[in-house]
Amino acid sequence: MQTSNPHVPQNLRIAFIGGGNMANAMIGGLLNKNVQASNMLAIDPLQLARDNLIKSFEINVASDISQGKDFFSKNCLIILAVKPQQLQEALAQLRQTLESQKTLQCTHLFLSIVAGVQLADISIHLNHSQLVRAMPNTPALIGKGVTGLYASSEISQNDQALITWVCDSIGQSIWVSQEHLLDSVTALSGSGPAYVFSFIEHLQLAGQKLGLNSDQANQLAIQTVIGAGLLASASPETPATLREKVTSKGGTTFAALEVLKEKHWGEILQEAVRAAHARSVAMGQEFSEK
Repeated sequence: MQTSNPHVPQNLRIAFIGGGNMANAMIGGLLNKNVQASNMLAIDPLQLARDNLIKSFEINVASDISQGKDFFSKNCLIILAVKPQQLQEALAQLRQTLESQKTLQCTHLFLSIVAGVQLADISIHLNHSQLVRAMPNTPALIGKGVTGLYASSEISQNDQALITWVCDSIGQSIWVSQEHLLDSVTALSGSGPAYVFSFIEHLQLAGQKLGLNSDQANQLAIQTVIGAGLLASASPETPATLREKVTSKGGTTFAALEVLKEKHWGEILQEAVRAAHARSVAMGQEFSEK
């Protein structure tokens, strides 16, 4: 899919297969980047999801892929945003719909945000090779996400620039050189917000047990995480160096970190990330075996 300037796409047409939270985040971000609502289509079998999309964004919606046949009659970016267990059926419907239009000479570019499923498997089911895989995370819902990206060998630099432009509508993006590294992205940043939410949850509980009320503990915990994250982002120093700078031997922070060290908190977190990585790999294998 070629554009004269991928950073300012002219009449870019985007179809979302699935209308869940991530699709909503991307639609909102793209509208903010001046993609026209009339040039977007979201396909979801749930009436409530379609109603919410119309109410929130005034885009085109459909309940079935076959109903998007007219939309697919022109070049477009098709974003696969369904759950892994729904993907095989969606790909079969897409293949049938698109192959019925072969004579129209359309060029479609696909972006999959389906966790774990490899491009080779999507290509086989879809009979198509213009594919990119992405792993966004939930801060995309407020435009603060980070997305890992990997492209098949068929993808041009122009198309990669277009995908970057699209994914940057919900935050930041990085490209990885090998597809298996997306399992690492999934384990680190894809699942990462849940680790942080758990940290905030227990930081808040600790504050309440020390006498703060829930609102006070919640505000202190959340703002501490936000502030530390922004400081780490803005500072040229490593997180390890920043940690050392706020840790005076014999002080309060030192006492807390000694407990975390004694409980092997760092190793536990790394083990958790490895478990997420293993599950991501397994999900891809499960789809391959279908």
